[in-house]
Amino acid sequence: MKILVTGFDPFGGEKINPAIEAVKKLPDEIAGAQIIKLQVPTVFHKSAALMYEKIKEIQPDVILNIGQAGGRAALTPERVAINLDDARIPDNEGQQPIDQKIRPDGPAAYFSSLPIKAMVAKIQEAGLPASVSNSAGTFVCNHLMYQTLYFIDKEFPGTVGGFIHIPFLPDQVVTKANMPSMALADITRGLELAIEALVQYKDKDDLIAVGGSIA
Repeated sequence: MKILVTGFDPFGGEKINPAIEAVKKLPDEIAGAQIIKLQVPTVFHKSAALMYEKIKEIQPDVILNIGQAGGRAALTPERVAINLDDARIPDNEGQQPIDQKIRPDGPAAYFSSLPIKAMVAKIQEAGLPASVSNSAGTFVCNHLMYQTLYFIDKEFPGTVGGFIHIPFLPDQVVTKANMPSMALADITRGLELAIEALVQYKDKDDLIAVGGSIA
């Protein structure tokens, strides 16, 4: 099995992005699966174009996107990506689309095809915080998740894909009052456990477990 794992470069004035830092530290093989790592720019459409070329090149069985979600205290596999770009801040090339469809011919939303509840359970069993997220936002993270699932839907049947958001690193919150963070080693370990779960559940139904929220 081949798993393509993407991580974003720093954005929003940050000097580091835990997404690509954690991806770089992942082993090259997890649970018998080959891990192929790719850094993508925090840029609308360009990130997806770069990923698309890599998908065509390596034909992965799984596509796992990793992104930073400042303010979250846990690793959060995303349930759904919506067909909308609505940027609160510009991307790394100054683009700031407002209320724009990502794919005019695409559905309103795509659900992750990863075993997100099994991934959460595996991370939690190791004593690390994790939960299902029901919103990937409307910035480049949601954009790339949507594009991943669009590519799978249109061109790469049999491939599965989805997204995990991760917290800030401790160094990033020194001047951010009351902002949660997580050590890079714990983020990396959590991602490794999530990958172990997705390998285990690749051809199975996801766990039946509570993963919803009231708000």
